[in-house]
Amino acid sequence: MNDKSRTLDRIDLTILETLQSQGRISNVELAKIVNLSPSPCLDRVKRLESEGFIKRYGAVLDAKKLNIAMAAFIQVTLDRTTAGVFNEFRDKVVTIKEVAECHMIAGGFDYLLKIRIKDMDNYRQVLGYIVELPGVSQTHTYMIIDNVLEDLGLPLLNR
Repeated sequence: MNDKSRTLDRIDLTILETLQSQGRISNVELAKIVNLSPSPCLDRVKRLESEGFIKRYGAVLDAKKLNIAMAAFIQVTLDRTTAGVFNEFRDKVVTIKEVAECHMIAGGFDYLLKIRIKDMDNYRQVLGYIVELPGVSQTHTYMIIDNVLEDLGLPLLNR
């Protein structure tokens, strides 16, 4: 079943929103929040997982404590916009461990990367890898000074 073949009800949306913010919640606690008994609640969670609404579970780590608190966005322009160049770039960029996100962009450049680095020396090293990727003709870097708002998940329910 594809994810657009059915409409999620309020209970499904509440389950998703709760798991998104409290991934370690027990099924019993989740069932109380959505006003179901534990067994049907677990069935719904398993269905949401199997249908692909829940992609994975994880933890939010503290970058500062892990000595990778610096972050930057790098816009990348390729020298040609062909399927082969796009595929080659993608195959290589995903191997750079400091690249946290990579987005193909419509507009004045081709890709926007978010990198996590420990210091400026590390930044120069990572930029060196990026400029050598297949098809890269130009980059521009924007260092992040302050995180005003970080991704808190998908907006599911009206508040």
